[in-house]
Amino acid sequence: MSITSSENILRILYSYNPWWREGYFPQDLSKPVKRVVYHQAFELLMHPAIRRYVILSGARRVGKTTILYQMIETLLKNQVHPKKILYVSFDHPLFKLSSFDQIINLYETAINQEKEAYIFLDEIQYASDWDRWLKVYYDTKPNWRIIATGSASPALIEGTKESGVGRWTVISVPTLSFYEFCEILGVPERPNNLPDLDLNEISNLNESQLSELMFLLMPLQKYFNKYLTIGGFPEFVFSEDQFLVQRILREDVVDKVIKRDIPSLFNVRNLAVLEKVFLYLCFNSASVINISTISKEIGDVSTVTVENYIHLLENANLIYKSLPIELGGKKVLKAKPKIYVSDPALRNAVLMIDNILLDSKELGITVETAIFKHIYNFYLQTNARIGYFRKSSDNQKEIDVVVEFPHSKSLIEVKFREDATLSENEAIVEMSQKEKNIASAVLVTKRPEDYGKVKISTKVPITKIPAYAFMYLFGRR
Repeated sequence: MSITSSENILRILYSYNPWWREGYFPQDLSKPVKRVVYHQAFELLMHPAIRRYVILSGARRVGKTTILYQMIETLLKNQVHPKKILYVSFDHPLFKLSSFDQIINLYETAINQEKEAYIFLDEIQYASDWDRWLKVYYDTKPNWRIIATGSASPALIEGTKESGVGRWTVISVPTLSFYEFCEILGVPERPNNLPDLDLNEISNLNESQLSELMFLLMPLQKYFNKYLTIGGFPEFVFSEDQFLVQRILREDVVDKVIKRDIPSLFNVRNLAVLEKVFLYLCFNSASVINISTISKEIGDVSTVTVENYIHLLENANLIYKSLPIELGGKKVLKAKPKIYVSDPALRNAVLMIDNILLDSKELGITVETAIFKHIYNFYLQTNARIGYFRKSSDNQKEIDVVVEFPHSKSLIEVKFREDATLSENEAIVEMSQKEKNIASAVLVTKRPEDYGKVKISTKVPITKIPAYAFMYLFGRR
C-alpha cells in the first residue's frame, strides 16, 4: 500500500476531525476566550456580501490553530453539519507527501458531497501549489468558505501577489496584548465599559477624565510584571515556570523557524549566519541598526545577505522593523531601521535573561518593545505608518515611536523609569512645540501615579500615561 493511499489519508483526516464521528467539538480543545483577531477573521470569513478567503499569519505558538478551533466550535454550535467542516494540518508528515488536491478531492468524494463546505487549512505554506489551488476553489466552489494559517509570511505574501488578488486577505496574528493577557487570565478587576480611545482621544482627555480612567485601570498594574516576564504566548499565561517557558520558546518558536521553516521554504545557504543575525538583533532590540556594522561584527558577511536575512526574519514574524519618519521639514538619517523582537519574551528567552524585573536597562528595552508591538498592531488595519524620529544632528535626539496619519502625526516617548521628567530640549517637547501637524503626544511612564499633562508649555499638550494602562487601552483591537 502506498504511504499516501486514500486509506491512510482518511485515517489522519478522521483523527483531525473528531466531530465527524462525535457530532460535537471536543471539550479538551475548547478555549473560551476569543481574541480580537478571531472576531476580525470570522466576520470576514462569514461576510454575507463580500466573499473572501482568509489567511492568518503569525509566529509559531501564537494561537493560530486555537482560532481555527474556536471558529469550528462556533459553526457546530450554529448547527452547521459536522461533515461540512474540514480541518487539515499540513504540518503532518503524511500531508507533506500528499498533493493538495488529493486531500481535498478525497474529502469531497468520501466525506462531504454537498456544495457547502467550511475548510480550515493549518500551516498552508507546506502544501505544494496551495495558492494555485485556492484560486481554483475560489473560482469553482462559490459555496466554500476557506481560512488558512501560516507561520511564514514570505510564502503567504508571495502567493497572494497574483493568485490572491481579490480572493483572499492575509490577517496578522500578533502575540497577546496586555488586554488579551488579562482576558485569558480571567483578571476579576477588569473594568467594564471602557471607552474606545486612540492616541488623539487620550491626548484630548482633561485631568479629571484622565484621573477617572486611571482609577478604573489601577487594579491591573499587579498583573503587568507577569505579562512582561511571561510574554504574549497564550499557552503560557498561567505558567509560573519562567525557565521552562524560555526553553520552549527557544526550541519551538525560534529554533524551528530558523532551522526548519525558513530553510525549507527559502534558499538559505548558511543557517549559522542566519542565527547570528537574529542573535545580534536580539541584543540590539529597540535600537537603530547599521547593516554594515552587523555584516562586520558577525564575520564579514555581505550586507546583501544581512538585509535578506533581516527581511526573512521580519516576514517569519520574529521581528518588527521601524523606519525613520521625517518631522519638521528636516532631513532625517538615511533609512536605517530600528528593530524590535516581535515579543519581549522571545528576546529574553534567546538571551536567557531571568531577572528582567531587576535589571532597569533590560526592563526598559522590554517595555519599549511591548509598546511598539501594541501600537503597530492597533493601527495595522489603518492607513497609518509606524516608525521613529531621530535628528541627524543635535546629538541625534530621538522620539521612540511616531504614528504618521495622512494629515497628522502622533508622538510617543517611553521613559519607563522612576523619574520620567522631560526637559525642554528633548525631541518630543521640541516637536510638540514647533511642528504644525502634530495631533497628539504621549509620554509612557513607569509609576502608576505618574499620569496627567506634562508641565511644559507646548502647542500640543504632552500626556503622561503609565505603561500598563497604555498597553491595556491599546490592546483592545
